[in-house]
Amino acid sequence: MMSLPFYQRHHEHYDRAYRHKALQSTVSQYQKETKSKSAVYAQGSAAYARGSAAYRHASAADFSLDSSAAYSHGSSAYDLESAAYSYGSTAYDHSAAQSKRSAAYSLDSESLSKSSAAYRHGSESINKLAAAYRLGSEAYSLGLKDSSLMIEDQSYKMSPKAKRAKQNLLSEDKENEAIDYSVPIFTGREVSISGITDTEEERIKESAAYVAKRNLFATGEGVSARKVAKSTSEEEHHEKKSRKVAIRESAERVALKKTLEETQAFHKKLNQDKLLHAPEFIIEPRSHTIWEKQNVKFHCSVAGWPAPHVTWYKNNVPINVQTHPGKYIIASRYGLHSLEISTCDFDDTAQYRASAMNVKGEISAYASLVVKRYKGEIDASLLYAGTVSMPLGLGVTPHGYASRFEISFVDKFDVAFGREGETMSLGCTVVISPDIKRFKPDIEWYRNGILITPSKWVQMHWSGERASLTLTHANKEDEGLYTLRVVMGDYYEEYSSYVFVRDADAEIPGAPGAPLDVQCLDANKDYVIVSWKQPAVDGGNPILGYFIDRCEVGTSHWTQCNETPVKFARFPVTGLIEGRSYIFRVRAVNKAGISLPSRVSEPVAALDPADRARLRSHPSAPWTGQIIVTEEEPAEGVVPGPPTDLQVIEATKNYVVLSWKPPGQRGHEGIMYFVEKCVAGTEDWQRVNTEIPVKSPRFAVFDLAEGKSYCFRVRCCNSAGIGEPSEATEATVVDDKLDIPKAPGRIMPTRNTDTSVVVTWTEPPDAKELVGYYIESSVVGSGRWEPCNNNPVKGTRFICHGLINGEKYIFRVRAVNAAGLSEFSQDSEPIEVQAAIAAPSPPYDIMVLESVRDSMVLGWKQPKVTGGTEITGYYVNYREVVNGVPGKWMEANIKAITERAYRIQNLKENMVYQFQVAAANLAGVGTPSLPSQPFKCEEWTIAVPGPPHDVACTEVRKDSLVLLWKEPVYTGRSPIAGYYVDMKETKAKEEHWRSVNEKPLQKKFLKIGGLKEGVSYVFRVRATNQAGVGKPSDVTDPVIAETRPGTKEVVVDVDDNGVISLNFECDQMSPNSKFVWSKNYEPIEDDSRLNIDTKGGKSKATFKDLGEDDLGIYSCVVTDTDGVSASHTIDEEEMKRLLALSHERKFPTVPLASELAVEILEKGQVRFWLQAEKLSGNAKANFVFNDKEIFNGEKYKMKVDQKTGLVEMIMDKLEDKDEGTYTFQLQDGKATNQSSLVLIGDVFKKLQDEADFQRKEWHRKQGPHFVDKLGWEVTDDCNVMLKCKVANIKKETHIVWYKDDREIMVDEEHDFKDGVCTLLISEFSKKDAGTYEVILKDDRGKDSSELKLTDTAFADLMNEVCRRIALSATDLKIQSTAEGIRLYSYVTYYVEDLRVGWVHNDTQIRFTDRVKTGVTGEQIWLQINEPTPQDKGKYTMELFDGKTGHKKTIDLSGQAFDEAFAEFQRLKQAAIAEKNRARVLGGLPDVVTIQEGKALNLSCTVWGDPTPEVSWLKNEKSFVSDANCILKFESGKNVSFTISTVSTLDSGKYSIVVKNKYGTETSDVTVIVISVSGQTDTAQGQNQNNITVSKKKKSTTASKWKEREKKDFIKPHVEEIIATEETPDPNEIPLVETEKDTKSNQRAAKTTDGKAAVAETVPQPPESLARQGKKPLEKKP
Repeated sequence: MMSLPFYQRHHEHYDRAYRHKALQSTVSQYQKETKSKSAVYAQGSAAYARGSAAYRHASAADFSLDSSAAYSHGSSAYDLESAAYSYGSTAYDHSAAQSKRSAAYSLDSESLSKSSAAYRHGSESINKLAAAYRLGSEAYSLGLKDSSLMIEDQSYKMSPKAKRAKQNLLSEDKENEAIDYSVPIFTGREVSISGITDTEEERIKESAAYVAKRNLFATGEGVSARKVAKSTSEEEHHEKKSRKVAIRESAERVALKKTLEETQAFHKKLNQDKLLHAPEFIIEPRSHTIWEKQNVKFHCSVAGWPAPHVTWYKNNVPINVQTHPGKYIIASRYGLHSLEISTCDFDDTAQYRASAMNVKGEISAYASLVVKRYKGEIDASLLYAGTVSMPLGLGVTPHGYASRFEISFVDKFDVAFGREGETMSLGCTVVISPDIKRFKPDIEWYRNGILITPSKWVQMHWSGERASLTLTHANKEDEGLYTLRVVMGDYYEEYSSYVFVRDADAEIPGAPGAPLDVQCLDANKDYVIVSWKQPAVDGGNPILGYFIDRCEVGTSHWTQCNETPVKFARFPVTGLIEGRSYIFRVRAVNKAGISLPSRVSEPVAALDPADRARLRSHPSAPWTGQIIVTEEEPAEGVVPGPPTDLQVIEATKNYVVLSWKPPGQRGHEGIMYFVEKCVAGTEDWQRVNTEIPVKSPRFAVFDLAEGKSYCFRVRCCNSAGIGEPSEATEATVVDDKLDIPKAPGRIMPTRNTDTSVVVTWTEPPDAKELVGYYIESSVVGSGRWEPCNNNPVKGTRFICHGLINGEKYIFRVRAVNAAGLSEFSQDSEPIEVQAAIAAPSPPYDIMVLESVRDSMVLGWKQPKVTGGTEITGYYVNYREVVNGVPGKWMEANIKAITERAYRIQNLKENMVYQFQVAAANLAGVGTPSLPSQPFKCEEWTIAVPGPPHDVACTEVRKDSLVLLWKEPVYTGRSPIAGYYVDMKETKAKEEHWRSVNEKPLQKKFLKIGGLKEGVSYVFRVRATNQAGVGKPSDVTDPVIAETRPGTKEVVVDVDDNGVISLNFECDQMSPNSKFVWSKNYEPIEDDSRLNIDTKGGKSKATFKDLGEDDLGIYSCVVTDTDGVSASHTIDEEEMKRLLALSHERKFPTVPLASELAVEILEKGQVRFWLQAEKLSGNAKANFVFNDKEIFNGEKYKMKVDQKTGLVEMIMDKLEDKDEGTYTFQLQDGKATNQSSLVLIGDVFKKLQDEADFQRKEWHRKQGPHFVDKLGWEVTDDCNVMLKCKVANIKKETHIVWYKDDREIMVDEEHDFKDGVCTLLISEFSKKDAGTYEVILKDDRGKDSSELKLTDTAFADLMNEVCRRIALSATDLKIQSTAEGIRLYSYVTYYVEDLRVGWVHNDTQIRFTDRVKTGVTGEQIWLQINEPTPQDKGKYTMELFDGKTGHKKTIDLSGQAFDEAFAEFQRLKQAAIAEKNRARVLGGLPDVVTIQEGKALNLSCTVWGDPTPEVSWLKNEKSFVSDANCILKFESGKNVSFTISTVSTLDSGKYSIVVKNKYGTETSDVTVIVISVSGQTDTAQGQNQNNITVSKKKKSTTASKWKEREKKDFIKPHVEEIIATEETPDPNEIPLVETEKDTKSNQRAAKTTDGKAAVAETVPQPPESLARQGKKPLEKKP
């Protein structure tokens, strides 16, 4: 098998270009077999055509069924030819079928009507074809190779090898081209399953799509077969068809195909679980490396069911096509997925991921894209072609090649300090001049001189102006010197600064820091050497060793590689699996515990170095974390020879590492190795790796005795046997070959800056394989050492940053190699952290302040860098310039001048001169400035003054600064009258200069306010005189308006002795810094009024006698600092405040927070008190009454609380003799104070009365008492609730309510849970007026509360009740009655105090018999009897509660009036009918029980207008009077029913029916006659004379309204009826059906013997039909 890229062998799929000869021969053989099978495909296609013709014949007559029936019954006719299509023919194009299907749906409904006869004929042929299809389907499902049907699927006869070599048939013309592995792969399994897609129709479509795609792409041979079938079909069926016929045939084919697919889907559901499988990548996307501006396209092919959904990611962020229109194109077609990226740039360099997901799982494949930029030589024609980005290596500008760019850095990053795990960011603004848009810089970052590339640990960003680097998770490996390099063409500029990363806090206190810089060395097939660097922090205990952990890439499981800690910082890890990738980490351990793990190493693959080199030189795929290795074919029978060049490459106390070369004689088969050892001097060889042979030519031998000497040899082995051993190594002693280095020497610290020191040392002698050095520092005397670096530094010089200015430090160093850390060096000499002294930088901005015939006055600006000490003077040089040629420099002064202005004498008039100035300090004379511009020595004659000079900014804050200057040397022809100050933003143009002051300033300083924080400004000053405004001064250096951290102001202080002073502190001083005080920005020369004292970083200016002569602005500047200065203004107001404060301090008083006051306590005690703001522990107080001191005793209780400053005195009782003046005198050290309170006359009397009242109140509250007195409130139900709040209640406490001295009986006892007692008065009215009282009482006492609800109080309460009632009124409604129309509203309840008025169309209604108002229960109504059209309009009900009116309005017009009037007419007629209908007023009994032979007489009263007709029914049949039964109807109302002698035949139901034109009513009575023979013994308690009454009356009305209203009709009460011979005694108690009293039964029997039974009823008039409303709530007594 030929060599293939590993990822292609893994997927067992590759392009035609990779096919070997065996595969090509298999394909050729398959193609020959296919040609012999072409006839089968042709016949199958012909069968398809014949099946279509047969179907058209069967469908000649129209079906009478709908389209769905036609589809379901006609589809089987398509089964045979569809099966042929499915199992070998590709003649039917799926995409064409889709278009035909949509056309078929637009057919006319007439084409769908079929005749039943034709349908039956078609069904018979369908059944035959369906049987044939089933045979074919079974043959397919069983995988048979031979079948009786001619529709065998030839595509499934391909061999496994042929399946591996499926070719891309997207284009037949490109069959022999390699097309970037873009091969769509289909697994061949069924892909339709129930429950995966949304509907059954979608599942059917998916099945059809699968079949079409499989036949289209699975085999290349299917294409040729399709051509044969098509041509044959065209020859046999070459006929003209109309468009309608063609569309119909297409629709028929679609319908039949749909049924076939439904059948297939049904069979698939029978075993659908086997169809589901997770996504898998058949072809993974491969990585690309391209140039900028090119396009790239990633391809992948995914299999799985259901069809996986593929999502593309860039650096794990989903790619959104909409947010980047035109940038990305994502396509998916037939399982082939692609991502195209247009016009790539450098930002497109990333890792791209394709994620495939379905219900069974998710899988991802990765690919990398590297976009290169052009470097070096390019075609000049491409520079302006616009096809490539401009290469930067040429330094091309519009003016030609190699033009220089000026690169500067602004807002630079400083030395940074971080901690492991934190995010750190470095940034710098880059300014490039000239700014050419088409030329962009290369931004490069370096760490310790090594180029940094973006990774998960480091992110870089270039915004076009600012370059930034972010450490997302800082580690000690990130510590070092970071350099930003900006490259423009052939030129570049750099800026560097150091980044320090400290150890993260240990999880275990005292544990060491994490190791760092873990690397994998000498990786081979089954082992790798891991190295690391020891940490600088050991946690206070020596490090005992290290643990090494490994983790296979793609997993998260870490495995410890060594059981015991190893001290050597290298360790060979064995037992790796060949082809897999690993990452490693290291942990340090000491006595306290184990450290945090180090940062993981880069992944390393367990591969032979030759394989790794080959893969590195021919990369073909992105790294996936796993490599599949294919061994070469073995050469049989060749025993390998002995290895060569065996040697010990590393020996430690723990292990020995051997290395050798494979033998020359080994055949083509892979070989493995056995390692043997023996003690030196013996021949006792022992095999080291007895179980697992070694694959790599490297091996680490463990478990050797320390100090012994060993020899080693190696044997090779393969399937043919074990070869001869190699030559043995020389004796090797098991011990560390690498010694721990010795301590470095000669530690020398030198000053660097205010916060750093340079430390140098010498390398230790005989040092081998040094990794670097660790430096530690300690503040002198502290005894605590701190690491200065956490990553070993190379070299013998290091700058220790982060030190405290002014502190003294000592340093020590130790060396590091793999064997361990050396001892510490000797401590260095102490050094104070201060900036080193250097010569100052050159002065600048030299200008001429005055010029006369033979001399000129120069001015300049102070050097920006003073060199760490103050400038002692300046030296000026000058030279003549003749015709533009400068002469020799000459000294203008020999002695240094201290001012920045100097007059140079003895110059030549009209001669041109150039000048330069050099500054000097203790370190020497600095570099002279650049030569000034040429100046001509001539006398100035201008009238205006010259420029001011020495303009400087001080006291810079975020919104203000102070500008100082000196007057011009040349004043002009008149004295200077003032100055103007101009300002502008630094970047603003010249025309943006503006004057700060409108009027000229007389002083030579100005505080400028209103600045914007963070904005840079420049200033200049102009002098003016009578002639005008002179030349402006030089512009100041740019000043940013900001208040720097640590900025302090001048503080005014007044000490305890009243001394006033100004104080200023500075923590940024250098050794030569001085405090310079000035008044009004002029040096203070007169010390008679001010005494200045400076100690360390503090300076105090003390006023000897503050007065008006001392008014002014006092400022203090600290020299040799970065502009540290501040000022304080003392004006008249401030002076008065300070003098008053000074007086208070000289003659102090105890400050009082409150003066002496008096208050009454709860028990009636009197408390006098005052509070001082502050008292010391020695403070005391004297208490005086009427000029006599009083003391603590029974009457007076005195107390002084020094903590709170509270002084108080409590008197138990205030008596008449206590009237007078009370004084508290305080003394605290030398401070005193007093406060008095006068209590005489009415003031004393009022206080005494209040004390007596409080004393009584306290006694009252010892028992049950009222907290809140009795009051009232109106509830939401418009009831009145009397309530009060009580306290100090217990179970035995009783509460009694009274009204007008009469006790009110309350049903429930109060539980006092919430401390509130209530009495609810329902429907409050005038009768409830009176005086209410509630009394609490128990064994401790009693308390009472009274509430008068009379007169005004009662009126107020009733107003509130009426208001609540008015608010409860419902909206007006309309109700029609038999009398007219009623408007009504409901309220909670009604009281007379609530006045009701009605308004009709804004006119008050006058009430008459026709229109009247009233209240029924809770209903307030307006009745309009016999309404007319004049009654239409808007009606308003007005409710007046005594204060406010409340209105409810309704519109009775239009439809509302018409509907109400119609209902009134209907109800009126119904009322007349109900009033006059026939009815039975005196009802009959329901049941009459009577003994046989007795007489029965029933009577009742009827009524009706007109007089009703009366008839009787017996058992629902007409019944008339006869001799035995007499029926009477007298006076039109009295009806009687008499049977002289009853018999059992008379038993039954009798009904009286009364009827007139308004209605009919029926009343029933059941007569039960008991025969004599059927009687039981009277002793059994039976009574045959009793009559049972069961009331049940039927009523038939003349209208439905009567039936509805019958429910409200109250039936008359019917008394119980007893049949007797005589008229019954009305006082006699009637008997009911069965009596328990036997004697009563016998007596009743005697009474009724031989008498006629009479049934009487007592009629009761019906109640009113009108509703009287709800019954009002009963009022509680």
